[in-house]
Amino acid sequence: MRLLALDPALRNSGYAILQNEGSKLGAIAYGVIRNKAQLSMPGCLLEIHRQIDELIRLHSPEECAVEGLIYVQNLRTAMTLGAARGSALLAAAQHGMPIYEYPPRRVKQAVVGHGTAQKSQVGFMVRSLLGLTEIPEADAADALAIGWTHFQMHSSPVAVHRVNRPI
Repeated sequence: MRLLALDPALRNSGYAILQNEGSKLGAIAYGVIRNKAQLSMPGCLLEIHRQIDELIRLHSPEECAVEGLIYVQNLRTAMTLGAARGSALLAAAQHGMPIYEYPPRRVKQAVVGHGTAQKSQVGFMVRSLLGLTEIPEADAADALAIGWTHFQMHSSPVAVHRVNRPI
């Protein structure tokens, strides 16, 4: 099974394509979609959508996993994150992919062992768990961690009873 995992944001959206073959989980591709500061918000949203659509066409993932909404105190930040998330999820939805959502604390718990882990700890553990040669940059590491969490939630016989449903 092949998965697209996303950590969307307006300027730097993390992505990962992971594949599960039997009991082995591997990273096919990962990185960050970068939008320059001078690009308008609508331009950023189009670019996020375009690049995720391209990733889907190139790698043919069957499902999508995304980080759940985070609590932010600034309404403008919340609206911007929501718009970026919507642009990313639209690309997945247009390809008919089921989309699963995981709260940030659950992702950190699955990868590091506690829900208050620092970004550096997530990156270090993702490198180790997936056998990568280097620690990915933070946004890509977050996407890889989301993907790891998805496979953990769907692979355990115990998890079958508490597995997330597509949003």
